[in-house]
Amino acid sequence: MKQLTFASLQVKNLEASKDFYTQKLGFEIGDTNPQACIFKYNQGEASFAIRTPLEPIKGKELGIGVALWFAVTENVDELKEKYIANGITTAGPIIETPFGRAFHVKDLDGYKLTFLETK
Repeated sequence: MKQLTFASLQVKNLEASKDFYTQKLGFEIGDTNPQACIFKYNQGEASFAIRTPLEPIKGKELGIGVALWFAVTENVDELKEKYIANGITTAGPIIETPFGRAFHVKDLDGYKLTFLETK
């Protein structure tokens, strides 16, 4: 294998999650259908989807152990402040990683999204 080309996250409420990603995080919708919403991030450099469940999820915690990392061109301090101003309450502290400065946000289903300012 040489690269991961796509990721899809199962969500409990497609419309609520779609609003979270577009209104709070500023992701751009690339395509939609009744079962999924495909996002483009950073002018199409990253792509992933949220979708209705493929199997029953009632009573399950979806986001445990899942993290998606997005390299950003912006300063992470400014991006974090922008997200907080948009009503994000799940932003963690800015951390130093081996790859650069980053912070995490949890979405409505507990998936961890990491925004990384690369070195």
